[in-house]
Amino acid sequence: MTRGLIWLPLLALFFWLAWAGWNEYQKVQVYRGWAEQFDRAKYDILAVLGQKGDALTWGKPTRQGMIELQSFSLGRVQSIELLADDRSVDLSAETLPRAQRAALAFRFESGDQPIQVPFTDLGLAQEWGKMLRSQLPRLQSEPNETM
Repeated sequence: MTRGLIWLPLLALFFWLAWAGWNEYQKVQVYRGWAEQFDRAKYDILAVLGQKGDALTWGKPTRQGMIELQSFSLGRVQSIELLADDRSVDLSAETLPRAQRAALAFRFESGDQPIQVPFTDLGLAQEWGKMLRSQLPRLQSEPNETM
């Protein structure tokens, strides 16, 4: 009987892990359908991000679909900043600090509140930041369309 009691927590852990894996799989399946409308997209457990032309859309993934979606035009962005634990990091840095939280902060010309898109991986956030920053001069020289 004691052996059975020892195995019971392990059985409960197995079922919890199976449920967590199924839950994440469902989110990824919903994301795949959502991402088809974009030229470029990223998924992680904190946020989804999609780019179509100069429009960026981001939100939170759930099994039912993406929630809290926000969109803005890159043409309105004044600067893009890489944040590691709420501290600014140079986008072109060779070595990145260890960080528990990573985000890209988009600051606007109009002085609106900056938008922070969370990432689980600082390296991935850096790559997205470099790619989006390279598009800023071209977009800022074109006439803006307000979203």
